[in-house]
Order: sequence, then C-alpha cells, then structure tokens
Amino acid sequence: MSTSVLRTADAWWVLTPTGAAKVHTSASTTAELLADRPAIAAAATSSDTVPVDDLALVSPVTAPCRVVAQMTNFASHVKDSGGDPATVPLTFFRKSSGSVSGPFADVVRPAHVRLLDYEVEIGLLFGREMPVGTTVTDGNLADYVAGLVVTNDISARDVQLPKTQFYEAKSYPTFTPVGPALVLLDADEITRFTDLRLKLWVNGELRQDMTVADMIYRPAQALQALTRFQRIDPGDLLLTGTPVGTALSAPPRPIMFLVSLLPPAVKWKMFFKGQARNPRYLQDGDVVEATVATDDGAIDLGRQRTVVRYAA
Repeated sequence: MSTSVLRTADAWWVLTPTGAAKVHTSASTTAELLADRPAIAAAATSSDTVPVDDLALVSPVTAPCRVVAQMTNFASHVKDSGGDPATVPLTFFRKSSGSVSGPFADVVRPAHVRLLDYEVEIGLLFGREMPVGTTVTDGNLADYVAGLVVTNDISARDVQLPKTQFYEAKSYPTFTPVGPALVLLDADEITRFTDLRLKLWVNGELRQDMTVADMIYRPAQALQALTRFQRIDPGDLLLTGTPVGTALSAPPRPIMFLVSLLPPAVKWKMFFKGQARNPRYLQDGDVVEATVATDDGAIDLGRQRTVVRYAA
C-alpha cells in the first residue's frame, strides 16, 4: 500500500486518513528520510495528526540532487513535434536542482524570457544507489525506485530552441515544481505505472490528458540506458517525459521544410514572430494545475497548483 510523504520547511509528514502525522526523524534530506523507514511507518499509523491544509508544503524532493529528464518520451508529443515515435531515440538531459520548487510556489518567468511553456511529468525518486553498470529490469525496478512525484518541466522555449540545448532553458529557479506528495510505492503498485494518467490545466482549461500507456521508453529501459554512463544516488530524480498538449507545437511539414532552407537568423525570427501570437504560452497570473493518478484513484500523487509571475 502506498505511503504519501509531505514536507514543510521544518518537518516531514505522512498523509493518513485523519490528516498529516509528523515523522519523528532527524532526516534533513529526502535520501536521509528514505533511510529511516521505521520513522515513516510509525507516522503512518499515528493518530496524532493535523489538517493538511494547515501545512505550508514545500517540495518533498530536497536539493542538491541530480535532476535528469527524458526528452520527447510520449508518442503523442513526438508526433506533435513532427517526429516519428518509431525512430525517436532514448535521450536524456539534465536540469539544475536549483530549479526545484514547491508544489504551490510561484513559477517566476525571467525578464528576458518570452515563451514560457509547461510539461506535466511523472518524477521517479530513487531510494538506492545505482553505480554505473547496474542492471535494471522490470523485475528489480522496485528495488531502486522508491516513489513517484508530480513534476512540471517548465521551459523557456525562446532560450531552448535557438541554442539547441535544454540545460539553461529548463534550469531557472522555480522551473521544476515538485509535489505535493512523494508517494512511496510497493512492488505490486509499481506494476501499475502504465495506468497512471497525467493531466494539466491552465486557468481551468485542460491542456494535457494522457496515460503512461503512451510512453515510449518506460522506467526499466530508461534506467538501464542511463546507468551505462550516469551514477544515480538516493534522493535523485528522473523526469519521464510529457504527453501532447504543450504550448509549443510543430508547424505543418511543408512549412517546416521551407523554413529549414532559410538562414538560421531569418528562420528563428520568423518562428518566434509566429509563436508570439500563440496564446497558449504562460502569461503573468496564469494558474497551472497538474495531477497524476490512476483512473480508479488507487494511486494518487496529489494536485499541484502554481501561479505564473513575471520578474520585474
């Protein structure tokens, strides 16, 4: 049975049927908390609770940590980007853990950014080290993946695309909202990973809605590839991709072909002029909500709610 762990600035909590029970632990990081399972178990059975709404929740994933992400990992998103899911490679990129923020904190758009986008994703939180060369399979996946979190891979598209790199465009402070809960799963529950549905709303309008069944490279395959070159430690986070519905969408193929023939400076000027008219990019004051859950509610990672603010 899953256990939902919450965090405030000064304590860890476990969600129970009557409210949030404090975890009596000296752990200050997510990795340290995961090593203190008896304290988590004790809190899960405690009757000494407080209303969850009384807690000022922050990210249940603490920084610094490794934040790795999979690129274009849902078939619907690949098609919307003008690609072929059958040929898209398994690709990773890094985000700064300085981008991690709380589930209800503001998303702050830097003053030089114009095209701010959203991507609801499932985050895998690791509870055991994986040295380079670790063998990861569906059979032992639960030995390494401690739990799941809702994440939003906020992206500055006008920084990302011309520079053809992701790190800067996705690493500004507040560009990785995480939580509200870190949901610790048992081995049987992890087998239901493909039943999870990702949803994201902007100002109440449903923008993204897809199950993991649309995912191209699932966790065991992704981790087997990642651990060929990257060590993973407890408390590290892997974002597993987003489905169709982001603000950024590829133009029709004939237009893409014609534009590709233009000099880069001209191409990007035309592209961004067109994108500036796209009303789906995030605006000052927009409310972004994101959820991940099975349709039957047996696994529920909670609801994230952030507000977009423009930096002065």
